[in-house]
Amino acid sequence: MIIGVLKEIKIDESRVALLPVGAELLIEHGHQVLIETQAGSASGFSDDQYISAGATVVSIAQEVYRQADLIIKVKEPLPQEHPFLREGQIIFTYFHFAASEELTRAIIRANCIAIAYETIETPDGHLPLLTPMSEIAGRMAVQQAAKYLEREHGGRGVLLGGVPGVEPATVVILGGGVVGTHAAKMASGLGAKVYLLDINLERLRYLSDIMPPNVIMLMANSHNIRELLNKADVLISCVLIHGGKAPKLITRDVLSSMKKGAVVVDVAIDQGGSLETSCPTTHEDPIYEVDGVIHYCVANMPGAMPVTSTIALTNATLPYVVEIADKGYKRAILENPAVSKGANIVLGKITYPNVAEAFGMDYTPVEEALRKS
Repeated sequence: MIIGVLKEIKIDESRVALLPVGAELLIEHGHQVLIETQAGSASGFSDDQYISAGATVVSIAQEVYRQADLIIKVKEPLPQEHPFLREGQIIFTYFHFAASEELTRAIIRANCIAIAYETIETPDGHLPLLTPMSEIAGRMAVQQAAKYLEREHGGRGVLLGGVPGVEPATVVILGGGVVGTHAAKMASGLGAKVYLLDINLERLRYLSDIMPPNVIMLMANSHNIRELLNKADVLISCVLIHGGKAPKLITRDVLSSMKKGAVVVDVAIDQGGSLETSCPTTHEDPIYEVDGVIHYCVANMPGAMPVTSTIALTNATLPYVVEIADKGYKRAILENPAVSKGANIVLGKITYPNVAEAFGMDYTPVEEALRKS
């Protein structure tokens, strides 16, 4: 199989989908690897390293799309890439379809096979390709919140951990999954007073056992959220519906009760955001203000840490890339339940129910879509 790796063109996206050592492994398995020139440079990997691993460096993205049977990326194909997609071509990347009807329809029209990192799911419910970026995003959320609390950025001028004799900042985290857990670890480690909310009581019991005393576990309900937002210096929203749109948990009226200069970090923005006031931003222009509250809604947060993020991501994705390349997409989907969950659109059919539901479109079970192919 010919595997293509592209230089990401999303604004401020510096990650790359394959390391030189990954290219070497794929070539050992009998595959050919094409990589667009300078694709890995921002993550610290030169063209020469890929060439030494046996890959072929290609000067333009269109040529990679033309030749490759399997395209691996970090972020979804942007509109200027849509004309390059081919029928029967496999695209393996973060798609987050529920946040973009335009992208969903473009992939349907292309009749390609879209396997989404974010919905690869093991039988025990683990999301192995979302987890490493969620870990980074959770830690980054606290780092960014601390920065934008500074007065020069319009924040309240509050030090996250306080100092002796001065109360620390109050951080409210919605969602006790991977992002929320790592955010709570970072915020509590800096000395903040942290409230961690989730709808799953068993999850809260588990988190209570592993978190330090300055993390307080509460049930996520409208009363607790309203009460805490009055106190919060920072709100970090980490809610997730697998492959679907994030629920809108915070209305503008509720948000307006926060202190002026408080900071909101909406990590769910990749899936449409969980606040009524959330709109995607970029690393270049990351914040905006609504009713005196600073909003940080960068849609590809880990892209700002490309060395860490690239290595963490490719550690997780490479085994799946090898399996899809070795078996082909049909066998990989039919033999591996995790890959089956990752199949979002197959040859013009939506095969992931939450994507179909997001836009009121038809859903086709993946096995049926494969039978018709």
